[in-house]
Amino acid sequence: MNDLDTADSVKQLSTRLALALDDDAIPLEMLADAAPRSRADAFRTLLTIHDLWTAPLEVTGGRERHQGHPAVAAIKARLEADFEADLDAAVDDGELRSTDAVAALRRIVRRRDDAVYDWLAEEASFDELVAFMAVEGGPDGGFDDLVATCQIGIRGAPKVVLGANYWDEMGRGDVNAVHTRLHDRLVEAVGLTVIERAHLPTEALERMALNGLLATNRRLQPEMLGALGLVELQAGPRCRQVVRALVRTGAPADALPFYEEHADADPRHGKEWLDGVIAPLTDERPEWGPRIVRGALWRREVDRRLFAVLTPETTEQAPAASTG
Repeated sequence: MNDLDTADSVKQLSTRLALALDDDAIPLEMLADAAPRSRADAFRTLLTIHDLWTAPLEVTGGRERHQGHPAVAAIKARLEADFEADLDAAVDDGELRSTDAVAALRRIVRRRDDAVYDWLAEEASFDELVAFMAVEGGPDGGFDDLVATCQIGIRGAPKVVLGANYWDEMGRGDVNAVHTRLHDRLVEAVGLTVIERAHLPTEALERMALNGLLATNRRLQPEMLGALGLVELQAGPRCRQVVRALVRTGAPADALPFYEEHADADPRHGKEWLDGVIAPLTDERPEWGPRIVRGALWRREVDRRLFAVLTPETTEQAPAASTG
């Protein structure tokens, strides 16, 4: 797990950027060409920038006024270009040449790199399970907003399918069944609190940053459809394993509905995403096929990296979470 001592923290680009976003007396221009001090610092910087687009306004607290600042744009473009290049280098895959994106995603989802969920289901203690959930973040934090964003400009039947998916995220009109409400119940039931970004593994920051990269760059809409489609395809089996773990460890009843809902609904969502969104869109726009696959491979890669470090040993050593 990463930890920043106070002396080093003030030198981090992410810290310097956050200070400048909050204080108009600090010129953002001086950071336009600044380099992050580490890979983790690069992702914390990107997450700070992505917050300007995607975080609730009560969280940004006025920082969003700098969303279009040239220095912010320069940092964002530079760090995201490095991020994309790294992901592309890691996913040099024959699937990118596939002419059938639906079949390619089905093949990708069959390649398992998530044995950590088997450990959760069969062996993890309750405390280890809670520590894991604090880092992993559920099927995907903020998935409702991601679905809403990725359907912008899409029309016809694919839009209807994406809209139905979003409506499920919204509890089909029942406020108490909204997925974020179910997560709130989980949080309260198991005492789950947010781990500050300074204490998250670099791989967790990277996976979060992929969502921000996709959500704040309209040019990556096909990649976003692929990445979110893979999430839907993978979430059902993974959530079933978490439900097994919760039941086995005697978790409170209110901890179950969030993962039970995803275990039940996401297999259906995954099929609908393939058949009702990706298939018709790639029929209409064949050039989107490799890009949709590219986004799915990006998602698979950041998952693989995170799960490789979320071993039983690292989960046991997770830092105390905080509400920051």
